[in-house]
Amino acid sequence: MTKKQVVENDVVEEVTSKVAEVKEDFEEKFEEVAPKVKSLLEEFVDHQKRALEETGKAIEALLPEGFKEHGKNASKEFTKGFKVLVDAAQAELEKASRELDKQFRARQPQSAPPASADRPATTGANKVKVQVD
Repeated sequence: MTKKQVVENDVVEEVTSKVAEVKEDFEEKFEEVAPKVKSLLEEFVDHQKRALEETGKAIEALLPEGFKEHGKNASKEFTKGFKVLVDAAQAELEKASRELDKQFRARQPQSAPPASADRPATTGANKVKVQVD
């Protein structure tokens, strides 16, 4: 091995050793700091939630009591109106489904037709014979 190669190997080993030390130091610091960062983030989110709740209360305090009461009643009536609409649509769909079933049954043959000469004996009433050229 030449002197240059020996020096290069020594440098590579030294750099590798330093990288390992830095990585180890970084991991230790990260493990130390990560819970604090998470805690700070959770604290930030808690403050934001409370700020939003307080903003809602502030806006609610601006509205007169009668407005709130009528708003709730309007919401209830709106919901009831949609319930009536959905129930009516459901009833119409069920009615149409029953009518379609009735028409479908009326068009179906009551019994299987007699076996003809061109139909194999193993073909049932609901099977279709297909000829392939």
